[in-house]
Amino acid sequence: MSNELKVGLIQLAPIWLDRIKTTEKIIDYLHQAGQQGCQLVALGEGVLPGYPFWIELTQGARFNAEDQKQFHAHYCQQAVQIERGDLDGICAVLKQHNMACYLGIIERPVDRGGHSLYCSIVYINEQGVIQSVHRKLQPTYEERLTWSPGDGNGLQTHKLGAFTVGGLNCWENWMPLARTALYAQGEDLHVANWPGSIRNTHDITPMMAKEGRSFVMSVGGLMRPSDFPDNSPHYAALMKDCPDDFLTDGGSCLCAPDGSFIIEPQVGEEGIYTATIDHTRVFEERQNFDPVGHYSRPDVLQLKVNRKRLNHLDEM
Repeated sequence: MSNELKVGLIQLAPIWLDRIKTTEKIIDYLHQAGQQGCQLVALGEGVLPGYPFWIELTQGARFNAEDQKQFHAHYCQQAVQIERGDLDGICAVLKQHNMACYLGIIERPVDRGGHSLYCSIVYINEQGVIQSVHRKLQPTYEERLTWSPGDGNGLQTHKLGAFTVGGLNCWENWMPLARTALYAQGEDLHVANWPGSIRNTHDITPMMAKEGRSFVMSVGGLMRPSDFPDNSPHYAALMKDCPDDFLTDGGSCLCAPDGSFIIEPQVGEEGIYTATIDHTRVFEERQNFDPVGHYSRPDVLQLKVNRKRLNHLDEM
């Protein structure tokens, strides 16, 4: 088994709130990554079908407002239902290229009634099989007006060649215990997906790499005013207070286990940014610090994780 793995950071703008067209765009990029020999790719938070930018742009906290109801209904209709097969095309392409993927989606799961939304990161292995769906534990700030809190079911790692990979959504990466839950399962390649912006990725990516003595892929998306389709709900209201340049500018980057940048943060451009990483570097950096191994005290400090998938129906 090779110690090396070729990874790709896919930084793109969705066809905003259009699940089918965004899926087609993602599939095109996956083909490109596969042709470049990538073995693992990652995409930004909620890229399929897009981030809820309307909340900030249209005063989304107004209770019982008709425009907010309409935005939410449209978002629900364009969200991903895994049970319906919405990711089947993506899974097929990954299997074709023998490539694994961490994909950020807005999920409308049947097991929570089918009408509420969750910000989820999905791991699909190189055989095109979904292995875990992690629903964001705590939506951030205005996100709480449209996304529901998740659970610990998806706090899992997966073997990929010599590596053990795991992933978290956006500001979950600031949660020390969420990171620790993955470290304790042997994670040495961490995927942090973000809606985008270098302000999110520049500082935390090397910090997580140094703390975990792991490789860290931070992957963000792009969103420019021109990326809002003109048939978006309440398009004029969205444009009224929209920034002139970027709502999110990417910031995708890759750090080595010593915290140094292998791929510097990429700003303002769509693309696939690739590198080949060597698992030997993990062993080298953990010689002096291993957060859940020789530099830990489980007799003093331990973490309990509830992995149960939350559900309101407990059938006897």
